[in-house]
Amino acid sequence: MYSIINKTNSVFKVVLMMELTRKGEYAIRGIIYLAQQPQGKVSLLSEIAVAAEVPQTFLAKIFQSFAKLGLVNSSRGTGGGFTLGRPATAITLREVVEAVEGPIIPNRCLMGSGVCDRGGYCNVHPVWRNVQTQVVSILDAVTIEELARPK
Repeated sequence: MYSIINKTNSVFKVVLMMELTRKGEYAIRGIIYLAQQPQGKVSLLSEIAVAAEVPQTFLAKIFQSFAKLGLVNSSRGTGGGFTLGRPATAITLREVVEAVEGPIIPNRCLMGSGVCDRGGYCNVHPVWRNVQTQVVSILDAVTIEELARPK
C-alpha cells in the first residue's frame, strides 16, 4: 500500500513541476488578444490587460520580455501600444511559453552535462528526454494564429 502512495505522489510532483505558471497563462492570453486584432492595429496595454483579464503591471513586464524577443512590437507616445512582432502564423505556443517560463525542462538532468551525476547510467534519463521531446513537439505544432481563431 505504501509504495502505491509513493508512486502516486511521485507522479503528482512531476505533473506539478510541469504546470504552467500564472505568468505563462497571462502571456498566452495577452498575445492571443493581439493576434485577434486587425492587422496593424496598435493596442494599448490597458486595453489588452482588461480584455485578457491580466493585471496591467504584470502584463507590462511580460510584454517587455516579448519585445526583446521580437514577439511583439512596442511604440511609445500618442498612438503608441503593442502589435505582434511577426505574423501569428509564425509564432508558436512554445515560443510564448519559453519567453516567460524559460526552456521546457521536466527534470534537471536535462539541463546539461555535469548537472546530474547519474546521467551516464540512469535508466530514467531517456524517459525525461522523451517527455521533453513530446511536450516541445506539441507546443511547436500550435501557432498563436490557431489559438486566436474564434470558437
